[in-house]
Amino acid sequence: MKSFFLTNRGKVRQINEDSCGVYQNKAGQLLAVVADGMGGHLAGDVASSMTTSQLQSYWEQVEKISTSESAEEWLKEHILKINANLYKHSQENEECKGMGTTVVASICTDLFSTVAHIGDSRCYVLNSHGFQQITEDHSLVNELVRSGHISKEDAEHHPRKNVVLRALGTETHVQIDLKTLILDEGDMLLICSDGLSNKVPEDKLKSILESDESIENRCEQLIQLANDNGGEDNITLVIVDYTSESEGE
Repeated sequence: MKSFFLTNRGKVRQINEDSCGVYQNKAGQLLAVVADGMGGHLAGDVASSMTTSQLQSYWEQVEKISTSESAEEWLKEHILKINANLYKHSQENEECKGMGTTVVASICTDLFSTVAHIGDSRCYVLNSHGFQQITEDHSLVNELVRSGHISKEDAEHHPRKNVVLRALGTETHVQIDLKTLILDEGDMLLICSDGLSNKVPEDKLKSILESDESIENRCEQLIQLANDNGGEDNITLVIVDYTSESEGE
């Protein structure tokens, strides 16, 4: 298994409110995280960095995750704990009032990946069935698409496209979506903020992931493409490649 992550301020924003990382527990299992912060003066930056650093701290204490049930339970427990921490911080620090963040966190073991998600950052899987988004955006436009009020094409250019309906740290309680995937040799996960998914169409994401480039070069190409297509937002991604280390090196 190989992984790589990158974050970029983009071409328009003054600061980068995204945060990301790939962390190992004591058994060498991976936790991949992307968080896209929002709200307040610099507070989005605070929310996303608190989320990734706290998940890292909790994960590094874990001995081993053996089942998908324990992976889901771990993610739920610790993301709810971080939600409480963020909310408390926002209440106690005036400059952080109203801050929040999206989060996608994936526990990656040799046999499966368990994904927890809040907001409109995304997780995609590339496998023998093709390339597909496995998270459901918690956004206003996605609800409008789901209810049949607008088409998926209309959603791409909707004026309220950036309205998120669910975020970490903005309320005392938050609902977390959880999903476990069985992954095989050669499968790949892409976790990203909307600064990438809004700017690079799925067919292009797929073709770059499938290329023979190194995992580092694929990350750099995706960032570059999002910037070439406008780069109005921060751009963040993690690639987790279930190809054996010896292959393609």
